[in-house]
Amino acid sequence: MTWAFLIGQRANGFPPDKSLRSKKQKQHQRIHKEKPQQHNFTHRLLAATLKSHSGNISCMDFSSNGKYLATCADDRTVRIWSTKDFLQREHRSMRANVELDHAILVRFSPDCRAFIVWLANGDTLRVFKMTKREDGGYTFTATPEDFPKKHKAAIVNIGIADTGKFIMTASSDTTILIWNLKGQVLSTINTNQMHNTSAAISPCSRFVASCGFTPDVKVWEVCFGKKGDFQEVVRAFELKGHSAAIHCFAFSNDSRRMASVSKDGTWKLWDTDVEYKKQQDPYLLRTGRFEEASAVPCRLALSPDAQVLALASGSSIHLYNTRRGEKEECFEQVHGECISDLSFDVTGRLLASCGDRAVRLFHNTPGYRAVVEEMQGLLKRASNESTRQRLQQQLTQAQEALKSLGALRK
Repeated sequence: MTWAFLIGQRANGFPPDKSLRSKKQKQHQRIHKEKPQQHNFTHRLLAATLKSHSGNISCMDFSSNGKYLATCADDRTVRIWSTKDFLQREHRSMRANVELDHAILVRFSPDCRAFIVWLANGDTLRVFKMTKREDGGYTFTATPEDFPKKHKAAIVNIGIADTGKFIMTASSDTTILIWNLKGQVLSTINTNQMHNTSAAISPCSRFVASCGFTPDVKVWEVCFGKKGDFQEVVRAFELKGHSAAIHCFAFSNDSRRMASVSKDGTWKLWDTDVEYKKQQDPYLLRTGRFEEASAVPCRLALSPDAQVLALASGSSIHLYNTRRGEKEECFEQVHGECISDLSFDVTGRLLASCGDRAVRLFHNTPGYRAVVEEMQGLLKRASNESTRQRLQQQLTQAQEALKSLGALRK
């Protein structure tokens, strides 16, 4: 996909229109006084701020190929950003309009040729397809029909399996629905957690998990036959160890680790690479304190390699090293509103947050430090020269990145 077409008004998919422009200028002059001030934030580890939305951003999603970031806001648009622009001065984006509604959740399809949104007023899913135009640009087209309305309570999350075999939607009662891509419900899960606070599909696409009022994370396996036909949803395992309701959880990129944060004021890291069919339970690897979680709802993001845990409460972000359980960075008053979403990019080098009309992107310095620590340990044990050279190269790259950010510890 090329991004050259994103210059000028055609970035929005519309031809230039002078009469429209003059009308917009007059309208802008009239409402200029009422427009809220953009929240200002600076930090030495702030990599970029993405500003194109005119409304508050509620959700973000990085594409699986690492090329794009999708954001949705209450300004009735979805923006698709090029990740290769993040460290440049200009941050270009394409705009998809959400007709007569606005999206509160957005997720890319695995092939990055479509995305789904949850409609705030319509209370259902809408699918947008990305079609290349003759001029090299892209058009976003909503499919003729939205998914049927099935949920009876507010939605907490949606997701698409990386295999492309199913879609998950979870609402704040105790319901999780598993859909096929045509909008037919394959299975209904009752979580029995009084109410759901979060739900997600594992990156390996085998599992769906949820948390809520109870002090555990419940995990189910979504089973398909050898020919790709849906079979059943079965209970897999649970993360047990918290003593109060769980706000949020996340999977590592390989689905072998999970992290959770609870109202009991702790976060936990788990080894979930277990044979649950043989009654093997997940192992608790680390428990850390996060007192803010006992007072306010929190958001959580786990880096792809599970080395760094990001926790957001209110408008602040805290980064922890999961190996030692130590807090390494803290960013305060990042947004003018409470943080609504938090996510690492697919490389794990950047952490993205949203909460007002902007996306903030931070350099993941704890991630680089974790690489330094890991490579130094592996180098001591490496006997093969080619292995030593590879490890030394990774170590040097991480040290140079920390040095350039002024975050190298002596």
